[in-house]
Amino acid sequence: MVNFIWLFFIVAGFIVAAAQGKIELVTQATFDGAKSGVTVCFGLVSIMVFWLGMMRIAEDAGLLRVLSSLLQPIVRFLFPSVPKDHPALGYIMTNMGANILGLGNAATPMGIKAMQELQSLNVHKETASPAMCTLLALNTASITLIPTTLIAIRMNYNSVNPAEIVGTTLMATFISTLAAILVDKWYRRNDLLRGSHHNPKGKG
Repeated sequence: MVNFIWLFFIVAGFIVAAAQGKIELVTQATFDGAKSGVTVCFGLVSIMVFWLGMMRIAEDAGLLRVLSSLLQPIVRFLFPSVPKDHPALGYIMTNMGANILGLGNAATPMGIKAMQELQSLNVHKETASPAMCTLLALNTASITLIPTTLIAIRMNYNSVNPAEIVGTTLMATFISTLAAILVDKWYRRNDLLRGSHHNPKGKG
């Protein structure tokens, strides 16, 4: 669907420019966009390297492990169907901890490993399990303490105070995470109710 949306915008831009006799503006905008993209990428490299290095130091110092242990009660609440000593829980806690600290590069492989472990527990292999849906929701709407990428972009565009978004980002991601948890719990409750309705006690 996203591909069709972008295709529509591109085709619509060509048609409008051609109708106004200004087709050269499309070419100019294409080159300007490419130039801006390269400039932003080069500006992000040094800043991203710095922040990822700082986060790696925190990870090697054991901060990620401490955060994972603090998240254990929350993870047990969010993933009640996963056995207590299952490897998936370790990957889930590491993924959540990395996302909270802004370690996107570290969070992605841990999230993939967590999904693989959850799939091993999944009875219906062709359908995502509730635990897998929960992990996807949390990974998408995770609380972020340090929005490294946004800070880097603001610095690249000479923002007076690029880190001023930390507070608002923390609030926004907290709300998004809370909303994800509430919606996930609501769907789980409805699934349980539908299951008990279709399979009443004493039957099945």
